[in-house]
Amino acid sequence: MSAALSRTPSSITASPCGSARCVIAGAEVLLRASGALWIEAARMLVVADLHFEKGSAFAERGQLLPPYDTGETLRRLEAEVAALAPRTVVFLGDSFHDRRAEGRLAQHDAIRLAELARGRELIWVVGNHDADGPRILPGEVAEDLMIEGLMLRHEPRPGAQPGEVAGHLHPSARVVARGRGVRRRCFITDGERLLLPAFGAYAGGLSVRDAAFAGLFIRTPTIVALGADRAHVVAWGSVAGE
Repeated sequence: MSAALSRTPSSITASPCGSARCVIAGAEVLLRASGALWIEAARMLVVADLHFEKGSAFAERGQLLPPYDTGETLRRLEAEVAALAPRTVVFLGDSFHDRRAEGRLAQHDAIRLAELARGRELIWVVGNHDADGPRILPGEVAEDLMIEGLMLRHEPRPGAQPGEVAGHLHPSARVVARGRGVRRRCFITDGERLLLPAFGAYAGGLSVRDAAFAGLFIRTPTIVALGADRAHVVAWGSVAGE
């Protein structure tokens, strides 16, 4: 991926923690290698599209996936909370794969989610998969959230939306360097709006070259691809179609 980094925009810089630091509509944020967003001024951790209990939803339809996606997603979320000690955790919609998913949570996973609320606020922004939000778990349910000049919502709205931070599209990128390609979940931003990658273990990704992303950015966007322990800033020209 290194060859793709030669034209790193000056507005996005590497952070010693492995994150990418950038400014979105005037607000400084960190794009974490985990796929989480850190708004340091508000001590707020934001994650999108966890799709808890996707594995059990598929199992109900006869597609037997290993039933460990919720536990793995929670493990990664707990690691981010331990590393950053946020005051607030925002779930940016589609936290549950369907409206019955909260009821399918294993008791120990429900306890782990409740533990995340100790000493901090949880805000569940609703998405198209979980329009009602959780019914039993602690936290506040919201349609959207304004913080530090940023509008946090699940689904990006069409046209120019300065300061919008959204999920929903599960952006991913196939990056070509030195004749080899690798596909990674990613952030995508033009400095005015930001789309987050899906955080869920089974959530998957949609190529940023897909027509669903057309018209969302007022200038050529930049990709921040997720590596094992580092977020990699990638020029748009290094992103291949799929």
